[in-house]
Amino acid sequence: MTSTPQKIRSGAAFPFDNSYVGLPERFFAPQTPTPVAEPWLIKLNEPLAAELGLDVEALRRDGAAIFSGNLVPEGAEPLAMAYAGHQFGGFSPQLGDGRAILLGEVVDRDGKRFDIQLKGAGPTPFSRRGDGRAAIGPVLREYIISEAMFALGIPATRALAAVTTGEPVYREKVLPGAVFTRVAASHIRVGTFQYFAARGDTDGVRALADYVIERHYPALKETEAPYLRLFEAVSERQAALIARWLHVGFIHGVMNTDNMTISGETIDFGPCAFMDAYNPATVFSSIDQHGRYAYANQPAIGQWNLARLGETLLPLIDTEPDKAVDKANAVIRAYGERFQAHWLAGMRAKIGLAGQEDGDLELVQALLSLMQAQGADFTLAFRRLSDLAGNDDAEPAFARSFQEPEACRPWLMQWRERLSRDPQTSVERAGAMRRVNPAFIPRNHRVEQAIEAAVENGDFSLFEALLTVLSKPYEDQPDFAAYMEPPKPEERVLQTFCGT
Repeated sequence: MTSTPQKIRSGAAFPFDNSYVGLPERFFAPQTPTPVAEPWLIKLNEPLAAELGLDVEALRRDGAAIFSGNLVPEGAEPLAMAYAGHQFGGFSPQLGDGRAILLGEVVDRDGKRFDIQLKGAGPTPFSRRGDGRAAIGPVLREYIISEAMFALGIPATRALAAVTTGEPVYREKVLPGAVFTRVAASHIRVGTFQYFAARGDTDGVRALADYVIERHYPALKETEAPYLRLFEAVSERQAALIARWLHVGFIHGVMNTDNMTISGETIDFGPCAFMDAYNPATVFSSIDQHGRYAYANQPAIGQWNLARLGETLLPLIDTEPDKAVDKANAVIRAYGERFQAHWLAGMRAKIGLAGQEDGDLELVQALLSLMQAQGADFTLAFRRLSDLAGNDDAEPAFARSFQEPEACRPWLMQWRERLSRDPQTSVERAGAMRRVNPAFIPRNHRVEQAIEAAVENGDFSLFEALLTVLSKPYEDQPDFAAYMEPPKPEERVLQTFCGT
């Protein structure tokens, strides 16, 4: 094992074009990855690498060394980002990248800028006595979930690579070590703004806001009130994002302010999970003892997090404090309407409504209440409803989604009556519904099976199979029909863990 990473001098693998490193020194800490003993490449996301303009051949050859931190590509300027955050409601003024190192940024073929970050690459000045490492389980989970979210069409960070390190990590038990390579539009969070605001560093908040506008919201540069417009834009993206989470039954599990990106991407897939049976109170995270981040609480938590962002921006929004508060509060209040509009539009699509009527919300809520009372699987019920929209013969399969099949008949009568006033044909409606109601999600028991096979036996075949299935979530895939099914009682996974 080398004591310091080697440098790749060819420069071919990554066409770095770094910008965050140009911000003031207090924004980050330069940090070189800590080399590992025997890196081995589990998975390289070759399509993503090609989209990013990376040298795929070089990554096939040197990927294990690069993605473990043993080789630092030419042009990389590795650093650990500083940020703060509210964690389960309590404020920590300094968090930062404790086990993540930003190698640098690349601009893809469409001119979009992305971060390349190693997660689990060793300690940083922000590690808070941690080892800066990751175990293989959380690495595989993040790879699976982030790529599933991408295939579902939900904004999320992406998985570029996963490697094993040949070294153990010590948690509740000794586990194989691994490093995850994450791609993000950026890693700037609400907590990044909080870091500077907590220090009374208004110049830092302004510099960060200007950087965010330039990178993510360039159209705002010429507006009359760019910082207020920035707050509005972030609020809009978060409202749309969280609505999309609810549409597929996703529960983030740890919606701290340091886990809310300014770009509007889903980030950090530690204790996250997808619901099986519909229940709005569902919680999976082992550390969420009071259900703060339960499925149905996510919209309100999004609003709470945005209020914390608004607090940091007050000095930039208006020089008069009272006016700044009024303007920020207006944005926070508007978030509720933004979210409701996105959520209801998505739910209309899920039950096949092309138009809008006043009673649509009640029709949606009636179905959800029925699903909860009857223990219906969230994903399968909507998928079978999609089938029913195009073929009346599919009604028995939909009815079997409920513990008492006859219980769905009154709702189906209301639904069909409502559909009679919509302009779509049954074929058009069924096709549209199948494009928004997935057949496949990363079910918890399947994810855990893949992780267990890898940890216990070094077997990545289930991991690969799951990635294949989840890459086409809206297609039927008869060969993988078993992956549609919810867990049997003995297969249920009731808790997920963050893995730090």
